[in-house]
Amino acid sequence: MRRRFAPLVLTAVIALAACGGSSKAVPVSATDTTIVQQFSSASYDKAGPTPSKSAQMVCQKEARNDIAATLGVKETSVTKPVWLKARHLYSCTYVYPNGRISLTVKEFVDAGTTTAYFETVQRTYGATRQLIGLGQGAWVLKNDNVVVRKDYKVLLVDVHGIPPSFGLSMTRSDVATNIAVAIMGCWTGG
Repeated sequence: MRRRFAPLVLTAVIALAACGGSSKAVPVSATDTTIVQQFSSASYDKAGPTPSKSAQMVCQKEARNDIAATLGVKETSVTKPVWLKARHLYSCTYVYPNGRISLTVKEFVDAGTTTAYFETVQRTYGATRQLIGLGQGAWVLKNDNVVVRKDYKVLLVDVHGIPPSFGLSMTRSDVATNIAVAIMGCWTGG
């Protein structure tokens, strides 16, 4: 059990050190009816014609460095990010010698649609473990992927393209969790 949590602690330390602060995590269940109140700030960027800065951040150098430090292995490349304007979907794939990890950010215009999408992902793929304090809700899914909601965005860390043991001898779900922690450690606003 101790070995499993060490990477999470390491990730949190790296993410906070790299970003110089902490994100404002709000532990909340996906069915919490007060979630709309937590999304009432006018400062949240709504989905628009171009991806937000925070969405783009998942494929940029700072995130790449944080993820490499967290996993103990550097990617060989990251695919050119794709922005599907009509779907407000931003994504890229981290390519490793022995696998691929895809990061996708879906952006929304309000709390209601963000909540509906987040809950649909949970129902569709089956949530196995809630990750308290990560974003404004996060789950490990039955397929080992991790889904995180933050502001009007939902991050999906898709690890189905890596072997069962990866990086610092982590399980797929631990890899996905560590990547989500690294991303959320720097993901603030816009």
